[in-house]
Amino acid sequence: MIADDFFHAYDALLDAWPVEVTAVDVPTPFGSTRVNVCGPESGEPILLLPGGGATSTVWVNNIEALSRRHRVYAVDVMGDVGRSVNEGAPLRTVDALFGWLDEILDHFGSASATVVGHSYGAMIALAYALHDAHRVDGLVLLDPTSCFAGMSPRYLLRAVPLLIQPTEKRQRSLIDWEAAGVGVDERWLDVTTLGAATFGRTGLVVPRRPSARALEGLTVDTTVILAGGSRAHDAGRVGENVRRTVPAATVTTIHGTTHHALPMVASTAVDAAILRAVG
Repeated sequence: MIADDFFHAYDALLDAWPVEVTAVDVPTPFGSTRVNVCGPESGEPILLLPGGGATSTVWVNNIEALSRRHRVYAVDVMGDVGRSVNEGAPLRTVDALFGWLDEILDHFGSASATVVGHSYGAMIALAYALHDAHRVDGLVLLDPTSCFAGMSPRYLLRAVPLLIQPTEKRQRSLIDWEAAGVGVDERWLDVTTLGAATFGRTGLVVPRRPSARALEGLTVDTTVILAGGSRAHDAGRVGENVRRTVPAATVTTIHGTTHHALPMVASTAVDAAILRAVG
């Protein structure tokens, strides 16, 4: 069965992480949330939120550097592909999404954490920081989509078939096109493509793109890491809008990588930027 293949691929990639991992199923009112935990218990916490359909396994090339001195919580987003199970209250609103994140931090006894999000995960992270800055020590947004600029019409057109009916072939086709010439970890590609086929349309809660006025109120130290070759949006335009609306933010562009190639490709540069932000 495809589902068995997905969970086998997921577990195999997690087993390939070069550090000790503790898989924790966090109980919440919405169901069980899978959090893969690494690093010293005394380390400052980092919460990792993956892109849509990517699962927490996407951090395979980053986890060693990030967990040397920090306690890292790599989350499977509730309602998306992965080992989190929405078997409790429906998670249908952005406020519910914030409550879900509160539950995770509370479970691990963390009043706050540095929140790192990629793509859809960056949308969640930014919305959460605007909602409650006290719970976010620092904010790192990896090629954030629909946060500071709209997405590329060409990318959206390519994604339409996948949104209508997710399949392994359609997920692979989109990633192959977007990451052309760069490539991604084949083990992770198996996870995300099998995940598309297994979970189908997931109905994610998508925070609205913040207004310029809302962004002016962002008080959290923010780092934005852009993929220079991203086909999901115009990285240059995103960078310009960040500098205009959040002038205190640090903006870094990593050339030679693309939206779906992050955070795996150029992981050394990604890790260095994240760790500079964490301090």
